[in-house]
Amino acid sequence: MAARGRECSIADALEVVGERWSLLALREILLGERRFNQIADNTGASRDILAARLRKLVDAGVLEKRRYEDHPPRFEYLPTESARALQPVLLGLMQWGDRYVHQGPPPTVYEHACGEQLQVKSVCAHCGEPVNAAGTRPLRVGAVR
Repeated sequence: MAARGRECSIADALEVVGERWSLLALREILLGERRFNQIADNTGASRDILAARLRKLVDAGVLEKRRYEDHPPRFEYLPTESARALQPVLLGLMQWGDRYVHQGPPPTVYEHACGEQLQVKSVCAHCGEPVNAAGTRPLRVGAVR
């Protein structure tokens, strides 16, 4: 019997959104694209793979699929609270990619409501101090299954 690894919320989350086309579909939907063809064009995903990823995100409650036309039946994909909660994660991943992976200026830049260019920063909700590896320690670690 193969080991299943450590019980972990990161692993659980990756079961839902840890695939390239899932994250890119979420990117598009959070950018305001709602229709399958738009999402497919902007991600470059094949239609069958994208359909499977969107179905998985709908089944997991990350997206809502809503009919917008009856003949022929056509659907749009809307972000749920779960999807909107992933926006800071996606923005952090984008910022990491801009700094450590992408060559040249960032392809996408966001503006915050304050009017400044958005720079994502993780802070402790209690004290407001930045979150970093040196300043954190696990209190409880999931057991190996």
